[in-house]
Amino acid sequence: MPIITAQLAAGYTAAQKTALLEQATQAIVDSLQAPLPSVRIFLQESQETIVAGQLSANLLTFIAYLIEGRTEAQKAALILALNQAGCASTGMSSQDIRVIIQDVPKTDMGVAGGISAKQAGR
Repeated sequence: MPIITAQLAAGYTAAQKTALLEQATQAIVDSLQAPLPSVRIFLQESQETIVAGQLSANLLTFIAYLIEGRTEAQKAALILALNQAGCASTGMSSQDIRVIIQDVPKTDMGVAGGISAKQAGR
């Protein structure tokens, strides 16, 4: 159950934000072979962001919470795929996009029915 927060600087159009969500979703499905119904993405817009000590409009950070167990190769594929989705949907440079992955122990991730991923056999 990948849960992704996309933190985007303000100023992008509704169409760009929709494209970002759609393309990021597909990037997750393709890179992790995650079932589409399990993917969750939340978009957060920041009115003001600072990059390298200066106000900036070009900033996109993905924070991916993944149930532990993904391989280094899967994580690398996810980082690349999310970066590409961010570039394609916003027109932003790949240099302005960051991806942070946090592995969550199976006992610490709740899934459908209010049980842990471990109890669900994931």
